Amino acid sequence: MNNPCHDKEIKNLNRIEGQIKGIKNMIEERKYCVEILNQISAAKSALSSVEGKILKRHIRHCVKESILSDEHFDEKIDELLKVLKR
Repeated sequence: MNNPCHDKEIKNLNRIEGQIKGIKNMIEERKYCVEILNQISAAKSALSSVEGKILKRHIRHCVKESILSDEHFDEKIDELLKVLKR
């Protein structure tokens, strides 16, 4: 099975990495708590967006392929359920 390409998410992950560094700087500079919390919330939201895109790609590619080939289908479903329970 070929894994789907997630290269499109690199740009978003680089931006998130910058957000995290910014949060670290805010803490070091003793910025106001609510400002820090707002930035943390934005970073979490961005990371959740990347997660959703990768999950969608996984379902459309990996899970769909296992359904069509009937190979490792139960394993893929169990794996997906485990991820969604987190």
